[in-house]
Amino acid sequence: MSHEPLTTTAEHTLKREFSLWSSFAFAFAFISPIVALYGIFGLAIGTAGPTFWFGFFLVFGGQLLVAFVFAQLVSRWPIEGSIYQWSRRLIGTGYGWFAGWAYMWTLVIAMATVALGAAGFLANIFGLDAPTGTQRAWIAFAILLGGTGLNLVGRQALKIFMTASIIAEVVGSLGLGTWLLLFHRNQPLSVLTDGLGSGTGGDYLSLSGPFLVAVAFIGWSFVGFESAGAIAEEVHEPRRNLPKAIIFSLSFIAVVVIYSSLAIILAIPDMSAVTSAPGDPNHVADPVYSTLTAALGDGIAKPVEVLFIIGFLASFLALQTSASRVIWAYARDGALPAARALTRLSAGQKQPIVATLVTTVVGAALFLLSNFSPNIYLLMVNFTTGGFFLAFLFPLVGALVVQLRGTWRPGPFTLGRGSMLVTVLAVIWAAFEFLNISWPRAVNAERFLDWSVWIAVAVLGAVGVVIFVSVRSRIVATELIDEEELEDEMADERTLSA
Repeated sequence: MSHEPLTTTAEHTLKREFSLWSSFAFAFAFISPIVALYGIFGLAIGTAGPTFWFGFFLVFGGQLLVAFVFAQLVSRWPIEGSIYQWSRRLIGTGYGWFAGWAYMWTLVIAMATVALGAAGFLANIFGLDAPTGTQRAWIAFAILLGGTGLNLVGRQALKIFMTASIIAEVVGSLGLGTWLLLFHRNQPLSVLTDGLGSGTGGDYLSLSGPFLVAVAFIGWSFVGFESAGAIAEEVHEPRRNLPKAIIFSLSFIAVVVIYSSLAIILAIPDMSAVTSAPGDPNHVADPVYSTLTAALGDGIAKPVEVLFIIGFLASFLALQTSASRVIWAYARDGALPAARALTRLSAGQKQPIVATLVTTVVGAALFLLSNFSPNIYLLMVNFTTGGFFLAFLFPLVGALVVQLRGTWRPGPFTLGRGSMLVTVLAVIWAAFEFLNISWPRAVNAERFLDWSVWIAVAVLGAVGVVIFVSVRSRIVATELIDEEELEDEMADERTLSA
């Protein structure tokens, strides 16, 4: 059954205001170096000791394979919604719908998780050293409202904030890292191979061993590069600019995170306190902050926390923007209930108002649930990391299937003869890391938390089936959207060349 697309007039066309730099800054801010490093450093070093550092190279190598495949896909289909759009065009509407469903929920839950993380730092700045769950929820709600307001103001405000966050984070991360390496070395390089981690038992490289557990944590550090594709129809010359933004943002974040983490590891004053069990009286729960304080003094506390907040807020804004664009892309295809309302754009800036407000409402609901039960927050953290790799698998498997069929037609960016090999390796990597993250290792007191990723997938999958069945007959053909996007892209090129 065919239908006319919901967006056939200029009134419903997004404005192309992002350049190569803006799309790079957007993907960079999605998972900022500060969020990428601070979010997993304590967990990873407490699990595998300083040797966890080598896990960065493994995860970066795997994610770079994924980035190359995604760069090819966005070059072929630079359409708002990224993973949803690519998967649909590779395999089919149902396949693409569930790919986007997984990605959309991952983005929204990650958005709420990052806001709660930023709330802890804001609480400290305001003198709340041990904020209650309620206090953190209210602060996160304030961040949610402020971020929503900034996202609705326009792309110019978003671009300015993203650029400012890159400057602050790079100067802070690389500057502090260099200072620590030059003047505060407390550990030899050999500490990276001494195996000082407390571990989790079992063989070091087994699924229950410490190194692969650390690799599961590190998976959080190198996601978000694909977000440049989520804003594809807002970028000038997307077929040329977006592949570069995807690959460069991942590579730059990797350099900053690997360098900064090495500097922190070598500056840790007491490695045994960092790698000791949480119940140990000498245990250091926050090795990043304690190391910086030991090296630079207590006066560094507030400035460092401000730096952390900038990173978390930039990540929140990029996550909310990506989530709203995926929702908008679904609605334009008629693939969600209340599609016409969800496609509504603001009059001046052409921002997806209703889609952005939906992310705000869902985020507020998650804050409310986390206030009643801390386990909800743990579920959010676990699903976010696993959810990204699950969503990645959809277009990766789709790309492999199409190449095996011999029906793949590349865009301007292509890996040529190496494309098949890279895609196979990317699928293997993403499948391994998803299983590594979601594997129930019996490390939580509440056993259901070890199965949290699978529980979330089952619940959201069941809800998704119901919604998909209700909207399936109203989903428009991909050709209609592709033609509309191509016309807008050509008009943008004519404007730029005029």
